Amino acid sequence: MTPQEIKVALGAGLLSFPVTHFDSEGAFNAESYRRHIEWLSSFPAPVLFAAGGTGEFFSLAPGEIPGIVRAAKEAAGDTAIVSGCGYGTEIAVEIARSAEKAGADGILLLPHYLIDAPQEGLFHHVRRVCQSVGIGVMVYNRDNSVLSVDTLKRLCDECPNLVGFKDGTGDIGLVRQVTATMGDRLTYLGGMPTAELFAEAYLGVGFTTYSSAVFNFVPHLAVEFYAALRGGDRARCEQILRDFFYPFMALRSRRKGYAVAAIKAGVRLQGFEAGRVRAPLDDLTAEEEGILARMIEPWKR
Repeated sequence: MTPQEIKVALGAGLLSFPVTHFDSEGAFNAESYRRHIEWLSSFPAPVLFAAGGTGEFFSLAPGEIPGIVRAAKEAAGDTAIVSGCGYGTEIAVEIARSAEKAGADGILLLPHYLIDAPQEGLFHHVRRVCQSVGIGVMVYNRDNSVLSVDTLKRLCDECPNLVGFKDGTGDIGLVRQVTATMGDRLTYLGGMPTAELFAEAYLGVGFTTYSSAVFNFVPHLAVEFYAALRGGDRARCEQILRDFFYPFMALRSRRKGYAVAAIKAGVRLQGFEAGRVRAPLDDLTAEEEGILARMIEPWKR
């Protein structure tokens, strides 16, 4: 896809980040991963993100990412695939180029590694990555990589293939300033953990879509909530929040890292051999997995 085409696709509907499947030895399980991607691609999600945050990007070696992207592309049919990218500038450039060669339709640039950085440093970091590839790039604004509106505007002026802005800060004032300043220059994507909890607020400031982690294992539920949100059916949104998302939030909040581990447990409960999460994360306990199983039973189809 051209950068403009992936920009349009990113804004065309609900999005998701598939978990990365591992075998009993902790290596990438391409066969199970392809089956999962094929299943997810049968639902109305125009873009899937391979090796993203829910896909344990932070636990992958850079050399593993092209194989994950290729497997996703092989199984996704017409669904576009955007690859995770990150770490320091030189590593990020290497990952971006290898993902492009593997067939990625775009790049999601996650925060750089460890340290805080000044705006000028962030500007040069993002620009280098954008200039290293011909495909579209989306920046992920969160943690130690929060772009100011002025920095983002400069990047948009210099990087035609910067097409998306994903926010994980929860700073509604900042993101409203971004949408008011940049207008339709970018596609905007909500990126808070369990994004459905924040979807109504983000819709109000110009974010028409978000990445749904639970789409990994209850895609029917994720699609129904998104349809209710975009259709203005607030009563249905509130019902689904009460019945599923708030209990899920309580489970997710029991331990650090469960924002990913609970999703992977859900995928296993749907019958996929997704394997365990890699260290430094840890899996749900047997009791917690039982709670999740009961939670998703009404939505298993």
